Amino acid sequence: MDDVLITGMGVISHLGRGVDAFWKGLSAARSTPTTAADPFARMSLPLMYEVPAEDVPAGPERHGDLVLGRGSRLAVEAARQAVADAALEGVAPDRIAVVIGTGMGDSGLHEDWRSGTGPEGGHWSPTFSVASAVGSLFGAEGANSSVSNACAASGFGLSMAADLIRTGEADVVIAGGAEAYSRVALACFNRLGAIDPVRCRPFDLHRQGTLFGEGAGMVVLESASHARARSAPQVYAKLSGTGWSCDAFHTTAPEPTGAQISRAMREALAEAGADGDRVGCVIPHGTGTQLNDTVESQVLNEVLDGGRDAQAPVYSLKALLGHTGGAAAALAVVAAAQILHRKTVPPNIAPDEQDPACTIRLPLDEAPLEGEFVLVNAYAFGGNNVSLVLEEASA
Repeated sequence: MDDVLITGMGVISHLGRGVDAFWKGLSAARSTPTTAADPFARMSLPLMYEVPAEDVPAGPERHGDLVLGRGSRLAVEAARQAVADAALEGVAPDRIAVVIGTGMGDSGLHEDWRSGTGPEGGHWSPTFSVASAVGSLFGAEGANSSVSNACAASGFGLSMAADLIRTGEADVVIAGGAEAYSRVALACFNRLGAIDPVRCRPFDLHRQGTLFGEGAGMVVLESASHARARSAPQVYAKLSGTGWSCDAFHTTAPEPTGAQISRAMREALAEAGADGDRVGCVIPHGTGTQLNDTVESQVLNEVLDGGRDAQAPVYSLKALLGHTGGAAAALAVVAAAQILHRKTVPPNIAPDEQDPACTIRLPLDEAPLEGEFVLVNAYAFGGNNVSLVLEEASA
């Protein structure tokens, strides 16, 4: 079975536009949420990590009759970067597929229309048209799929993209996730009482919930044989293992024993051929909600305890970006590929006081990567769990 390689990357987030800005932001380990710039955000805590106004793409505003919302525009921008990075010119269009995970799609566009602030005279557009917009704009004539199972969407999407390559359905897949500001999502978590009034602070003893962020992370996945045949300019990493599980324990709460998230992690590691002591870094789901952080911490220690001398370092990405919903796993995969490519684990934002129930290692200083693999976790409402394993690779 052909290996699945990452040959291009693109990103737009609270840290700015482009992979270099992303890595610079990770290395600086400084981030602050702001009040949502929305006059209709009439809720007690309208805090989030927004893409800076100067980095938000002005377009494309539409593609044919299809009006594109902020979610689609973020996805198109990140895909543009990834496609240019991979130098995909000359690849047969029918061998290129698109898979994008998004929990809210272009729901913000529909919210603007209902409030009278949307584009005038716009042709009605479906909420989940993100993948078709990207596929059409980049001439991808293979399968075009949007995955929308909440906060694990792009994790499932990336594993589906890898399967398209492994089964021979595509040579190249533009894959990732995108999530833009949505009043519905922010109001939902406000109503649940799951918004932290200070910042997103996973694994902190004083955490009181999560905070939303927005952005898009995209990668070009490519079969190793195809990458070699066209002399791909670079290979960042190999997507070598995926694992899915569903506990269906509760609509919004994680299953408290962690049995099913353990299953997803173990399946991904087994598929990658990775023992726990060879994992050099973990990018957790770690949202800052009480039960999620505690259960994931406990399971990580169980799964990765391979007789190693020290715990694998955990890199808490959401402490910097907020919880980017359906884009979270894709942004984590971009971070993981950069960690492998640069052989460096960025510093964490220091918790005010680490929760003693979350016995994981959160290094506060940049450090060399020790281990061949990076584990990425993503979980979602309804008990949708996915783990991905990346490793260093060459074409």
